[in-house]
Amino acid sequence: MKIYNSIYSAKMAVIAAFSIVTAGCDSFLEETEIPRITADFYSTRQGVEAAKDAVYSYMRYGMGGEYVNLFTELGHDLISGADGALGYPINTYGAGLNSTMSNFYGYWENCYKGINITNEVLQALDNTDMTDSERKTAFGEMSFFRAYYYFDLVQQFGKIPLVTEAVHEARTEFKRAPIAEVYQLIISDLRNAEASLPETPSATGKATRYAAAHLLSKAYLTRGSAVTDDRGQKSTDADSALYYAQTVINSGKYGLLDNFSSLWSMDNMGNSEVIFSVQFTTNLIYNGSGNLSHLYWTAMYEGKPGMVRDIENGRPYRFHRATNRTYFELFDRKNDARFYKSFKWVFYCNRATATLAIGDTAIYYSLNPPRADREYLYTYTQWNRGAPNSNNTFYPPLVKYIDNKRTAMNDTGGSREWLRMRLGETYLLAAEAAGRKGDFELAATYLNVIRRRASWKEGEAKMSQYWVEEGGAADDRSSTYPLIEVKADDLRTNFVDFMLDERGRELLGEYMRWEDLVRCEKLYEYVSKYNPDAAPNIKDYHKLRPIPQNHIDRLSPKGTAEEEQNPGYF
Repeated sequence: MKIYNSIYSAKMAVIAAFSIVTAGCDSFLEETEIPRITADFYSTRQGVEAAKDAVYSYMRYGMGGEYVNLFTELGHDLISGADGALGYPINTYGAGLNSTMSNFYGYWENCYKGINITNEVLQALDNTDMTDSERKTAFGEMSFFRAYYYFDLVQQFGKIPLVTEAVHEARTEFKRAPIAEVYQLIISDLRNAEASLPETPSATGKATRYAAAHLLSKAYLTRGSAVTDDRGQKSTDADSALYYAQTVINSGKYGLLDNFSSLWSMDNMGNSEVIFSVQFTTNLIYNGSGNLSHLYWTAMYEGKPGMVRDIENGRPYRFHRATNRTYFELFDRKNDARFYKSFKWVFYCNRATATLAIGDTAIYYSLNPPRADREYLYTYTQWNRGAPNSNNTFYPPLVKYIDNKRTAMNDTGGSREWLRMRLGETYLLAAEAAGRKGDFELAATYLNVIRRRASWKEGEAKMSQYWVEEGGAADDRSSTYPLIEVKADDLRTNFVDFMLDERGRELLGEYMRWEDLVRCEKLYEYVSKYNPDAAPNIKDYHKLRPIPQNHIDRLSPKGTAEEEQNPGYF
């Protein structure tokens, strides 16, 4: 890893932020001193604030391209690649999945840039010209983000270099630390952050005590989920995970939205369920490449009768599609409203034809074969169960990333916030931690908070699929909660599988699934069983990504292949 280049790049980001603030109106012929970043700069309030801005900016990287889409939502049981990702070896675990893939190094380098800035500030913080309160908050933020980046890295790469001090000179020697040591640092940093951060954010998108507590619960649960892997797990990990999840739940700061669909409205960002999110903006000057997630979850629609590309329906990149397991096995489709609320089933005519007026149904997706008595609903039905996992062009797309706030239909830089932590997951963390402790009554209690929201509510007008596709009555407005309520006895057998399924239903497509399967040591089993695109190639060693070759090539002295690279990649 070119650590010194990472630090240089990180410092240049801080210089850029500093220069924008201090730029004057001097003539371009007049010599002016170019700002030079030294370690002393981080001992100033201005330096710390600029560094904090830089650290937050590195978080956008995952949504600024394919990175998080590649690493978390390809090659698992619930999502596979569509047309745009068919040739990706990370989707099928093909031979091209190796250490030379540029995506791995780009992600690796970005995380270490963020880490190096946090190290600079943490090392200099005691000498800054800040108040004790300001210093405490900065300490909490830097601790939070160092843990955040290391948590992302360790889940993907396993043993990694553990850099905890600012590096001011070129270094080429970086030994990988055992996974247990990485988790020890993550947990230590997050506990410091939880104790130091404010309860209420100073601005939208700022880290708080409860963001640290949520991530701390997840880190403990991830460490404690190990079966044969050595993550330094302790017998108290489930207790700790439950404690910190309850800290968030019982804080009174957050609340589940009543309707699952409301979570995905662009007009409802920053709602009461959001614990921590990465911010983007409609101002193109400050948005960088923007949030590109809206591109990756679309399906083809343009060119079909009555349909042309528009902002509402998005650019049809066709990168992700759900597997047959998701469509046919994961949900109680009739009674769990999350299923039909998670996908876009109808496309309405946006260009009139001889037979279609604006607003008519142009494309309708059904899980059932067309019937003569419902023919009008099937203006265009392309997807069906008769071709398992094979239609990579036309399929019901996930609605969680639709971005209708873009200024033009071909704009790529979206402004949707990237939800990294929300209360719905906190309840699932609490439920899993309780169940791992053997308290299935408490686990069911937390799960049923989620199930109540997942049900069709008393008096709620159900989507037409309830009666058209699932055999319900069109005038039925009764609650379906009694039909999906979880009982403690439901959890006593195959609890981990139950929790993985429930996380899949609630968090589908939210950039967690691959890591969930890895932490529970279920990746090989689930992919082999449920993903025919990837099953022929997946091996057990694919639970870790290859260490980027760019990093290995720059090491001096260089250890053996076993020391520097993960098994299966040398």
